[in-house]
Amino acid sequence: MLRNMLRSMGVTLHRSMILQIAVLAGFWAVGEATVRLTHLPLPGGIVGMVVVLTLLGTGHIRPSVVRRGAGWLLAEMLLFFVPAVMAILDHGELMGLVGLKIAAVILAGTVMVMGGTALTVDLCYRWRMRASAPEAGHAA
Repeated sequence: MLRNMLRSMGVTLHRSMILQIAVLAGFWAVGEATVRLTHLPLPGGIVGMVVVLTLLGTGHIRPSVVRRGAGWLLAEMLLFFVPAVMAILDHGELMGLVGLKIAAVILAGTVMVMGGTALTVDLCYRWRMRASAPEAGHAA
């Protein structure tokens, strides 16, 4: 009885984008609560994302449980940045030299993060290849 009820809830969750968005929002809320209770110097969304990543990585949540909801959130990401665009329109000074300086810092930061990520992935790949390759010194 309980197993059938859980199975039907799982099927509903797999099919409903709104429920998947609610699940993701729940993880965000858990992250926010954790940050407020522990006074961590991190945004609650980051903590919630780490929880989701951990559950996905350990197999406690299958990607199909959040795939449609996450896809919709990513597709409509521009909606989340509309307030930032409106703030720029309210502050004309951002359209001059100050804005160019900010844009340069954002560009440099993005390039540094992308480069650091690429370097880390390359080093981890090389380390993994070395660890999985048979050692040449043990050839008989």
